[in-house]
Amino acid sequence: MVRGLFTAYTGMSNEQKRLDIIANNLANAATVGYKTDNVTNQAFDDVLTIKVRDASEAYNDRPIGRMSLGVKLGEVYTNFSQGSLRQTGQPYHLALEGKGFFTLSVTDRYGNTTTKYTRNGSFTMTNEGYIVDTEGNRLMGEAGEIVVPLDATDIVVDATGAIYADGNYVDTVLLTDFEDYNYLKKTGDTMFEAVDGAVTVPAEAKVMQGYTEQSNVNVVTEMVEMIAITRAYEANQKVIQSIDQTLDLAANSVGKV
Repeated sequence: MVRGLFTAYTGMSNEQKRLDIIANNLANAATVGYKTDNVTNQAFDDVLTIKVRDASEAYNDRPIGRMSLGVKLGEVYTNFSQGSLRQTGQPYHLALEGKGFFTLSVTDRYGNTTTKYTRNGSFTMTNEGYIVDTEGNRLMGEAGEIVVPLDATDIVVDATGAIYADGNYVDTVLLTDFEDYNYLKKTGDTMFEAVDGAVTVPAEAKVMQGYTEQSNVNVVTEMVEMIAITRAYEANQKVIQSIDQTLDLAANSVGKV
C-alpha cells in the first residue's frame, strides 16, 4: 500500500515536469526560430519480487514476478520540423527553407568565443558593419565574420546565401547541417551547440531574404496536451488521497476492534 503512494508520487512528479516543458513551448510560441521540445515517458526499471518464508519449496529465493516502481521522465528531445515563414521586408532578416542552421560566433562575458547554431534569422547590422542577432552574436560567413560596408544602400542576399552590397560581392552566409541532430544541445531558446560526436554535412537549406522563420509550436496541440496532463495529475492525486484514507482507517479503526 505504501508502495502505491510512491508510485502515485512518481506519476505526479512526471506530469509536473511535462507541464514545465509544455509551458515553455507556449511561452515561446511567438519566438522566431524556436523549436518545440517534447518528452517521452518510461517505467522504472523492473525489480524482482522474491518469494520468502515458504516451506513448500526447497528454495525460498525464487523470483515470482516483476513489479514496476512507477514512471519516470524519459528523453527530452527537440522537434526540428520547419516553421512557417513570415515576410518582414527587412534586408537583414533571413530565413532558412530546408535543413540547416545559421552559424554564429558567440563571445561570453569572459571573452571566450565559441561557435553556435540557430534558425533565428532576425539579424541587424551594427555601426561597425557586422551582421548580428538580437543578442549581438555575429553571423559567420565562409570567410569569417560577415562585415558589410557601412555606406552600402542596397543589400541583396540570394538563395545560396551570397551577400551583395550595391552589386559587389561581400561574402556567403555559412550554413551548417548535421548528420544526427541528437548531437546538438539546446542553449537558450533558439541556439544549439554541437557536442562530441557531431558530424557536419552540407546544408540543403535555401536562404530567404526579408523573411523570418516562426516557431514550430502548435498552440492547439500544446493546450490539449496540457489538459491531459492536468487530468493525469489529478488522477494520481486521488490515488494518494484514497491510500491515505485507507491507512487512516487501518491505524485508527481496525486497531480498536
